[in-house]
Amino acid sequence: MTANQLIRPITTEEKEHLFIGGCDTVELAEKYGTPLYVIDEQTIRAVCRDYKRAFSKYENVRFMFASKALCTLATSQIIASEGFGFDVVSAGEIYTVYKAKTDMSKVLFNGNNKSQEELDLALKLGVGRISVDNFTELSMLDNADILLRITPGIECHTHEYIQTGHLDSKFGFDMSGIDEAVEIILKKNLRLHGLHAHIGSQIFETKVYSDEVEIVVDELVRLNKKFGLNLNEINLGGGLGVKYTEDDCPPSIDEIADVILSKLYKVIEKHKINPPLLILEPGRSIVSPAGATLYKIGASKQVPNGTKYVAVDGGMADNPRPSMYNSKYSAVIANKPFDLDSLQKVTIAGRFCESGDILIKNIELPNPQKNDILCVFNTGAYNFSMASNYNRVQKPAMVLVNNSQSDMIVKRETLDDLISHDRIVI
Repeated sequence: MTANQLIRPITTEEKEHLFIGGCDTVELAEKYGTPLYVIDEQTIRAVCRDYKRAFSKYENVRFMFASKALCTLATSQIIASEGFGFDVVSAGEIYTVYKAKTDMSKVLFNGNNKSQEELDLALKLGVGRISVDNFTELSMLDNADILLRITPGIECHTHEYIQTGHLDSKFGFDMSGIDEAVEIILKKNLRLHGLHAHIGSQIFETKVYSDEVEIVVDELVRLNKKFGLNLNEINLGGGLGVKYTEDDCPPSIDEIADVILSKLYKVIEKHKINPPLLILEPGRSIVSPAGATLYKIGASKQVPNGTKYVAVDGGMADNPRPSMYNSKYSAVIANKPFDLDSLQKVTIAGRFCESGDILIKNIELPNPQKNDILCVFNTGAYNFSMASNYNRVQKPAMVLVNNSQSDMIVKRETLDDLISHDRIVI
């Protein structure tokens, strides 16, 4: 088992209260307030090391963390210290990893509608690769080291919004347009190093990775032969799923490594080529299990002969995934994790003015009461990065925990922060 298959951070302990990273989560809620994002440093490092160990027998491999999952100065520094580079998709992500003093030569700029200003910033700050997504982007670039992003035609059984490798996708060149793209590249001052593909997110299948390897390497070899190139980089993206609930059974990092490397060795032998640089972009699987969110329970409502709603002081603005993807989560009451004699089936409702603001449906918890602290697990990915100020509510703080120490790494927004960019014109 690797850490992506855990619902909780690896340091989680149930004592009189729930502890993460050696810290009492109830005390964290009292000290920093709620809602509160809690990130366990040891879990982040453990997953990074799981990836490096699982792929260690292939010497020419590079890992780039998918920054869209979670992008802060502190987490970027931790991940960089484990030897990872970064896949970034905006000027904000580029600037964050730059200010975190990461090695910019290990950064790849990705995305389907990059602005000229973003491309210029990437080149100015020394981003190592730009993944070119379309013909418009080719016309905007000059004097750059690039990969060509392709859509390999692989459809994963994930939510339709997080499928990116199938043919009907907004991302990348379809296979019929690759030759034309290369012809344009050869006429410009662009240095093409290889191909980039990404097949989706929250992937539980392993065969799709095998299919992706074969398609991408076959295409790399074909382009080298047809155009006399020496392309030697394949970026397979990321997308490995995580375990949000007991019903989820994601493959381990070791399993996908076995699938990817087994097929890669076969196609290398088939084509009699030197091993290409293998680039992988894990994101969710690194930070999601490292994260938990603490909420304070407030009002409750019992529908006659129906649902009991228990409301918390956060919801869809700090975790939009249940509303967007019908995502499911696991949770406990942090101040009474062992109180199992009074279990009730309840639905956790958010505080925002939308009927769809429901965090968890039909979860069994020990008699939730006002001011209890609810801990929702596996919230390290896409919660903070997708957070909003809906209903003009301040975004939560984030703390890093490790060895019984906690440090605030993102401040809680204030009411003044909310209006800091407003201007009165009357």
